Amino acid sequence: QVQLVESGGGLVQPGGSLKLSCATSGLIFELNTMAWYRQAPGNQRELVASSTGGGSANYADSVKGRFTISRDNDRKMVYLQMNSLKPEDTAVYYCNTLSGKLNWGQGTQVTVSS
Repeated sequence: QVQLVESGGGLVQPGGSLKLSCATSGLIFELNTMAWYRQAPGNQRELVASSTGGGSANYADSVKGRFTISRDNDRKMVYLQMNSLKPEDTAVYYCNTLSGKLNWGQGTQVTVSS
């Protein structure tokens, strides 16, 4: 059974940094393009960043230059380093495959506020 467990969220001031982690199990991790998504209150879930099995990354324009996605295929982990955080980055962050077809985890709350 596939499981996705996100962690690392919290409250941070504007301009601060956080690193999110996603532990996965039950999938052939290295064959999947993994992605981070986020959902703010009242908004639809949006794609933030993705990483192929080989580590090629793509980013939403809103986070380009500030966020970095990475992965550890041996540990079946995916990460999101978030720098220069803005209040508009406040959301619940989720990981999934790029297709978004796996059961969603509980997500991790990121709140950017002074």
